[in-house]
Amino acid sequence: MSQRIILPLNKVGMSDLSLVGGKCASLGEMITNLTGLGVNIPNGFVVTTDAYWQFLEQSKLAPFIREQLDTIDFDNVESLRRVGSKVRQAISNARFPHELSHQIISAYEQLSQTYDQSATDVAVRSSATAEDLPDASFAGQQETYLNVRGPAALIDAVRNCFASLFTDRAISYRKTFNYDVSTVGLSVCVQKMVRSDLASSGVAFSLDTESGFKDVVMINGSYGLGEMVVQGAVSPDEFLVFKPTRKEGHASIIEKKLGVKDKLMVYGDHSDERTRIIPVEESLRYRFCLDDKQVLQLADWVMTIENYYTTLKNKWCPVDVEWAVDGLTGGLFIVQARPETIHSRKVHNTLTEYRIGDPSIPRTLIAQGIAVGDGISAGKVNILYSLDKRVGHSEFAEGDVLVTDMTDPDWEPIMKKAAAIITNKGGRTCHAAIVAREMGVPAIVGCGNATELLHSGQWVTASCAEGEDGFIYEGKLEFESKSTNLDELPSIHTPIMLNVGSPSTAFGYAHLPHSGVGLAREEFIINNYIKAHPLALLQHSQVKDAELSTAIRQLIRGFDDEKTYFIQKLSYGIAKIAAAFYPKRVIVRFSDFKSNEYRNLLGGSHFEPVEENPMIGWRGASRYYSPLYKPAFGLECQAIQLVRETMGLTNVAVMIPFCRTVKELLLVQETMSEFGLARGKAGLELYLMAELPSNILLAGEFARHIDGFSIGSNDLTQLTLGLDRDSSLVAHLYDERNEAVKVLLRMLIRTAKEHKVKVGICGQGPSDFPDFAQFLVEEGINSISVTPDSVVKTVRAIHQVESSVSKSSIGSASVAG
Repeated sequence: MSQRIILPLNKVGMSDLSLVGGKCASLGEMITNLTGLGVNIPNGFVVTTDAYWQFLEQSKLAPFIREQLDTIDFDNVESLRRVGSKVRQAISNARFPHELSHQIISAYEQLSQTYDQSATDVAVRSSATAEDLPDASFAGQQETYLNVRGPAALIDAVRNCFASLFTDRAISYRKTFNYDVSTVGLSVCVQKMVRSDLASSGVAFSLDTESGFKDVVMINGSYGLGEMVVQGAVSPDEFLVFKPTRKEGHASIIEKKLGVKDKLMVYGDHSDERTRIIPVEESLRYRFCLDDKQVLQLADWVMTIENYYTTLKNKWCPVDVEWAVDGLTGGLFIVQARPETIHSRKVHNTLTEYRIGDPSIPRTLIAQGIAVGDGISAGKVNILYSLDKRVGHSEFAEGDVLVTDMTDPDWEPIMKKAAAIITNKGGRTCHAAIVAREMGVPAIVGCGNATELLHSGQWVTASCAEGEDGFIYEGKLEFESKSTNLDELPSIHTPIMLNVGSPSTAFGYAHLPHSGVGLAREEFIINNYIKAHPLALLQHSQVKDAELSTAIRQLIRGFDDEKTYFIQKLSYGIAKIAAAFYPKRVIVRFSDFKSNEYRNLLGGSHFEPVEENPMIGWRGASRYYSPLYKPAFGLECQAIQLVRETMGLTNVAVMIPFCRTVKELLLVQETMSEFGLARGKAGLELYLMAELPSNILLAGEFARHIDGFSIGSNDLTQLTLGLDRDSSLVAHLYDERNEAVKVLLRMLIRTAKEHKVKVGICGQGPSDFPDFAQFLVEEGINSISVTPDSVVKTVRAIHQVESSVSKSSIGSASVAG
């Protein structure tokens, strides 16, 4: 039987896995089937596994390798390193068969001629037969060599790829997944290099890597060759594109985050230095590495690749791709693609909640970074600057917390012992993050200086359960986890909506039972993402405060100007929430800071009055049409427009808070229209926060100008009973179940039904008090909106109530529908 040593990439596919390995099979499949759909993939050829087996046979290395591997003690890192090194050395010293090298060099020369060059620069990538498979990615286990030029360098790179089948991490990884080394072959992909050293490169996933939310494309990128992103040597730029509305033709970039791109990898200056790392120019660090057109093009290609493999496999097949922009031509290319192997295997029917034990016990925060996963873990710090340089410990023990600058695939044997992983560098798609997700280990990456703030032997608790930021606390804190099978929750008739404050957690709640979002507060986005008073952004140059102007200039880096910064940041926050629950309705409440809260924002003291009682002062609707605040409210309207019209998220509705009179409602609507945001335009619905007695008493008048009410029981209770909810002296009187409050709620629900507008409630009352839930259900409220952590107990409470209440009394129309 003749051996197939060399094959063009466009002549292989997924049916050739045993011959060309996962990486080459995927590339060949895409070149054959997707280039006609516009996806650009660099050309190349494959050195097949037949060549690898021939190399082992002629060098007589196979028996030696088997013998050496049988001696490994996999519980001893030193044993693994010693044997791996010996095997790799033997392969590197072996003579490369002449006929084999001749065929490889001949294929290389033909590839060079297609580019009118005597010798072209190529990427030489290992492609194992146990790689990029649905059950395990084996990502990064074998080597890739970039900027390889000339026959001699190519043969060396191919031989080194063969040797990399026996790196410590690859041997350990195969042992973890029970792969027999004698059945694992290795092929090599020789592919024309994309000159991303002169532009940018990175990775992209066809889902959100943290939550597994399947309706987004997540793109990470930085300047130069892509190894910097994969290794986690930089914190990359991050882009999110929403698939459903992108498929309809919308420019659906729902988030852009500027990374810390302080260095890049470029070609080396001489043959002994194929690549080198240099600083990024200061002016480039605060620019995004891709423009919007490139982001959307890349997202389209990722969706095309995902759709192709989903059809091919007859099941959902999310993908992980590597991309590069050629700095010479400006062309965008896909250079690798593989199946995503973590979230695609999960069944999202279980809600697991992690909580730090007693929230009243003070916690000492030492450091923070980007959370990977949603778990919590505690252990002793073990700082490793390299695999050969430990601080304070001679050996890494099972259950230690690994703290290091960054990891690469060589660290895998150590990482699988760790209780948690903490790194100074990296982003959500760096090596440490990918391996941590696969192993189910909490990780906090991109901390900056964790190796300086922590010390070996110190007990810490790593928490990834508090949103997109991960926190490292002093000591061993008590924590708990609770799992609920969502399929076992009882069915209920009253629709449950969610109150969502943080955009960073929205994707993680998408799988909960819900009828949309009853309350999304702009205040959280402004406070945590924008971090500046809108008038300070617009008018800081008119204020004689040099420190303020400097702070704002730093804040808006990466954006065209202050106005664009506010509109886009607010729109991204709203869009993430709207995307998570699309196409169900998401009701966004316009900003409702009090003047004292606005003063706490950057520059707020220059624009806010000092009020004796801000709770009933200049807040909510009264701001929007006021000449003093109207320009800022215009930015809010423009952000909503951007979300609905440009991104296509027309499931967003808006809500006006603290609106005292019908006249005030009409003034707000006039102001909205001035900024292009009119009720009814493209189906825009307008809701009123029913939180003032006047809203109830004049509900019939208000109802003529809105699409629905949402009860704000907190303010309604304090204004009905005449007490300050923040005062501990009268806290014992605060009770939303007070008969006076219930009388008003009964009136509102009845009036809303008479005028055929919707009415819901957003608050903890129905969750905390089953009798209050029973009252609302009996009155026929259309929906109940609660915080995500209250969904399970609220569903159970309402089920209990509905079981004893006549269904004719229960509202059948949802605020979401």
